Amino acid sequence: KKGEKNTIVTSYNRNFTGRNDANPATHAFVTSPELVTALAIAGDLGFNPETDELTGADGKKFKLQAPFGDELPAKGFDPGQDTYQGPPADGSSVNVKVSPESKRLQLLTPFDKWDGQDLKDMPVLIKAKGKCTTDHISAAGQWLKYRGHLDNISNNLLIGAVNSENGEINKVKNQLTGEYGGVPDVARQYKAKKTPWVVVGDENYGEGSSREHAALEPRHLGGRAIIVKSFARIHETNLKKQGMLPLTFANSADYDKIQPSSRISLLNLKELKPGSVLTCEVKNDDGSTVKIQLNHTMNAGQIEWFHSGSALNRMKELKK
Repeated sequence: KKGEKNTIVTSYNRNFTGRNDANPATHAFVTSPELVTALAIAGDLGFNPETDELTGADGKKFKLQAPFGDELPAKGFDPGQDTYQGPPADGSSVNVKVSPESKRLQLLTPFDKWDGQDLKDMPVLIKAKGKCTTDHISAAGQWLKYRGHLDNISNNLLIGAVNSENGEINKVKNQLTGEYGGVPDVARQYKAKKTPWVVVGDENYGEGSSREHAALEPRHLGGRAIIVKSFARIHETNLKKQGMLPLTFANSADYDKIQPSSRISLLNLKELKPGSVLTCEVKNDDGSTVKIQLNHTMNAGQIEWFHSGSALNRMKELKK
C-alpha cells in the first residue's frame, strides 16, 4: 500500500522513488544479479550468502555456492537467431490493427498544424515551482504499462509538479470555471473547449531521463508552449519534435511576472526564425498587462516542425 514501508532489491539500474511500485515509502537498492538471486532465495534482506546457511525442504542446512563463470565465453558470443523482418517495398497498403478497447495500445493521430496565427490569451495550466524532472512531468511506476497508449498515460501529466500558487501537487485552478482539479483533468477541460494552454517552469525543467512521453503528453492534451528559466537539453529537443514551443525567459526574473491566473499571448509568431526573440504579453487578474521577452534555440528545420505540428508531420510532408 502507498505509504507502507517496503524494500525492493533489483539489478536494474532504476532505483529512484516510486519507480518500481509507485510507493514513495519504498526503499529501492541496486546490486548484482547474483546477490539479488541469493536474497530472493533466502527471502531475508539480512541474509549474507558468504556466511549464512539456508534450510532445505528435507530440513538439512546448506550454503549457497559462490557464483562462478568464464569471464568471457571461450567460443565467443552466439549471435542468436536472426528474427529481423524487413519492411515491405511498398508499405502503403499495410494496415496496423489495434483493438479500440485496448487500454495499453493506441494508434497515434497526427498533431494539428500551426494555423499561422499568434497564440493569444492562453491560460497557465500550472506554474511549476522548483525542480520539475521528466518524472514529475510523466511519472513512471504503475504508469509504464500505458506507454503504448498516449491518451491513458497522459493521465499522469505533471501530477508530480509543485504548483507555485498553493504549494500542492496535482491541484490547479481551471481558469475557465474557477474550480480546482488534477493537472491532467484541467488540461483535458481546456482541450475540450479548444483552449490552448502553457506551462511555466523553473530552472533545468525536464531534467532526468530522456522520456519522450514528457513531451508527447502536453502536446496531446492541448499545450502549445513551455516557458521556463532554463531547460534540460534533451527534453527541450523532445518538445521541439512534438511541435511545442520551448521558450526561456530572456530575464529569468520575469518568471515572477507571470501568475498562475495570468493569460499568455505569444506575438509575432510569423516572424519566428533562428535567433529571434519572441514577445510575450502577460495579462493579469488586476487588468494590468506587461510584455516580456522570450528566447528560443530552434533552428530552421525545427521551426518547420512547429509549423507542421511535429517532426513526424514534417517528414510526411517532405515524402510527398
